[in-house]
Amino acid sequence: MRRGTLKYVRVRDYLRTLATQELAAGDPLPSERELCDRFGVSRMTVRQAVDALVVDGVLERVHGRGMFVARPKVDLQVRLTSFSEEMRRRGMTPSVKHLRAEVVPADTRIAAALEIDPADPVVHLHQLRFADGEPMSVQHCWLAEALVPNIVDPPPESLYAELDRRGVLPAWGEDAVEAGEADAEEAALLGIGKGRAVLRIFRRAFSRDLAVEFSEAVYRADRYTLWVPVARPQPSIIPSQRR
Repeated sequence: MRRGTLKYVRVRDYLRTLATQELAAGDPLPSERELCDRFGVSRMTVRQAVDALVVDGVLERVHGRGMFVARPKVDLQVRLTSFSEEMRRRGMTPSVKHLRAEVVPADTRIAAALEIDPADPVVHLHQLRFADGEPMSVQHCWLAEALVPNIVDPPPESLYAELDRRGVLPAWGEDAVEAGEADAEEAALLGIGKGRAVLRIFRRAFSRDLAVEFSEAVYRADRYTLWVPVARPQPSIIPSQRR
């Protein structure tokens, strides 16, 4: 058992050194066959070493192509900021491509989220968002048209900056996060394979008690990791009862 463990560690450490000291993000790694020959180990041992580095975010597998040095992930912190603000905070340059900007009737789901009547006009913004020129996220956003008249021509480069200018900048909200798979359109826009893992974040944002924004954002799971601060709840203090 110890000999097998040592072989696995040797392969793992060799690949880690290659990925972190000699190669760049996106560079290919030696094939499983090459690693088996080099270290005189089985494919199971090689895969064990690779699996550990994939979990650590050092390597990534691409089906049919092989192993590559993984690009560093952006930690996505759940808080009420815009995509542009988050990217600038990380020293990255944000940009956006407007895919659609239109006023449409609200369907039942959108109307409920924005607390308006079905068929009321809503602004629909469909955007592809980039960081340092790389596609990171696709977003659909809906806003009650009565709150933001004439916002679609042209659509704003920063939605939250425009909402701030109009006096309806969200101050609080609620997010729901789901793991999912990219559909054909999302995969094409993000430059990933259809069915690849993505993070879906659904947001309702409010200015005071007014529902301002409902959005669905799809993030590349190979470039994002979700970071959520947690703390233990304070114990309830129950006043002692006098007898």
